Amino acid sequence: MTDASVSPAVPADLSFEDALSRLEGIVSRLESGQAPLEESIALYEEGARLKAHCEARLKAAQLRVEKIVVGADGQAKGVEPAEFG
Repeated sequence: MTDASVSPAVPADLSFEDALSRLEGIVSRLESGQAPLEESIALYEEGARLKAHCEARLKAAQLRVEKIVVGADGQAKGVEPAEFG
């Protein structure tokens, strides 16, 4: 493999939207079937890293979400940290 086939690491500060946009571009390129084998492998590897990055960003966002606590009367009583799992 050449150095050109090695995809760079995903920057930790890459936004979810930018990572998703790049991932969509990779999927499109791979689906077109126009990329040579070595490029396809590098794109797939980068896509896997971007997917993991997006999943981590979504998990972090989930942990920041608060859920509304509804009382017996059906009215909102307040908020508390969301529980996911």
